[in-house]
Amino acid sequence: MKKTYLSVALVLTLSASVLCTSCIGSFSLTNKLLSWNRTIDNKFVNELVFFALWIVPVYEVSALADVLVLNSIEFWSGENPVACGTKIIDGRDGRYMVECDGKGYTIKSENDGSIVRLDFDADSRTWSVINNGETYPLMTFIDDSHVRMITPDGEMTTVEISQAGVWAYQQVATGSFTSQR
Repeated sequence: MKKTYLSVALVLTLSASVLCTSCIGSFSLTNKLLSWNRTIDNKFVNELVFFALWIVPVYEVSALADVLVLNSIEFWSGENPVACGTKIIDGRDGRYMVECDGKGYTIKSENDGSIVRLDFDADSRTWSVINNGETYPLMTFIDDSHVRMITPDGEMTTVEISQAGVWAYQQVATGSFTSQR
């Protein structure tokens, strides 16, 4: 009896290791669950929900589903079925439909029907905007602490990924940069 359980466990372990070879994956299901938990405004309630989801074992089940199924699908097909979807966003100047296909986003304005596409090229590590058939680089990751961003004049500038770097870029992008002593 013990030998049968050991054999089954060994076969399952080997099968999982073959399916998950070199597949870290995006853990979309687990990240969506964590993102939902972060939407809770009260930090104490947020912490209680976090512990409850560990005790119930919601986090464990979502992580196991990501590791054994969803990340393997993402590895072999290039797309994670959980990462895709469509959302409606109400902005200050209208309503937008945002569709994610796992490789980028298509944003359609419900006001005027205009469509903008955001794509990520993993080889160049660049997010690009596609509008009216023309592609414009928006942001390229240089390393873990720097990106190259487009400026209002169409040039690219290096920005440090920090509060100070984002503030400096915001000043350049809005044209409100002033020399300070």
